[in-house]
Amino acid sequence: MDAFTAGLLHRIKTTESDLTRARETGDDFLADVEQSELDDLRRLAAEHGVEIGTTSV
Repeated sequence: MDAFTAGLLHRIKTTESDLTRARETGDDFLADVEQSELDDLRRLAAEHGVEIGTTSV
């Protein structure tokens, strides 16, 4: 796995955790921000052929 792929997968995992935490604490604004970030990261992964597997969020 190259550095780009590893970094992208790490960012996706971190953002998923942050999104879950925002939802659990009821922070709707932060949840929206994290969801947008996650959508962008998933799009970037798809554009570069990075398999992200099944996600929990």
